[in-house]
Amino acid sequence: MKKIILCAILLGGISTMQAQKISLGKATDIAGKGLKAMTFSNTDAIALSKESVDYMDKNNAVAGPKDPYTVRLNKLFAKHKSQDGLNLNYKVYKVKDINAFACADGSVRVFSSLMDIMTDDELLAVIGHEIGHVKNEDTKDAIKSAYLKAAALDAASASSNTVATLNNSQIGEMANAMLDASHSKKQESQADTYSYDFMKANGYNVVGAYTAFKKLALLSEGAAAQSGFKKMFNSHPDSNKRAEAIKKRAEKDGLWKDPGTVSLPTTKLTK
Repeated sequence: MKKIILCAILLGGISTMQAQKISLGKATDIAGKGLKAMTFSNTDAIALSKESVDYMDKNNAVAGPKDPYTVRLNKLFAKHKSQDGLNLNYKVYKVKDINAFACADGSVRVFSSLMDIMTDDELLAVIGHEIGHVKNEDTKDAIKSAYLKAAALDAASASSNTVATLNNSQIGEMANAMLDASHSKKQESQADTYSYDFMKANGYNVVGAYTAFKKLALLSEGAAAQSGFKKMFNSHPDSNKRAEAIKKRAEKDGLWKDPGTVSLPTTKLTK
């Protein structure tokens, strides 16, 4: 089965994984190709995102309230449920994929395998990045593109009729369309900036953003597979460059502290 991510994709790209991947249940091909797209509003993006996330929550193992993953995530983000005018909700998917995503409705989903390799500071930076995609409405653009693709429409041919209510099969098709969705370099750069500013404004260690990118770079190399971790990206050559951009800004702000050599952990960081 293909790996499906419905919304903002973690820091720019993912790869196909094996075994116990995030699941779409019994989603099948879209039945009605005549769906109309209308002028896509924030309300439309929020409604479709919520429907998508509700579906994903039902078809994946969600960590319970007393699960160590949930406890750790709540400890980090309980005070950020209302962030920058956004109403956010957080859950952990207990899957082997290494990823996280956020949607236009404020849903943030973090994968347990990501929490296994990221420190608290790194998780704050990664999720801050995802919140940035929501704040900047990149998630709205992504779900609109997937909706149009699932409906066999393009922006030019879409009518001004109300966005149709989607059934499970159509949600599955929309999710598959998201496989090819990606944010532009400008959007990624803006989300990186948002993440750094989020860390700085809240008194967190901004170097966590640097080390998170360094770990993502390792995941894109053979070293990740050799150490027993799944590769997250088939190709993402910008991770090291983006880490260096974080370093330069931290140095300028007087916040840089050399973390030494960054490596992937050999044991889970979530206990």
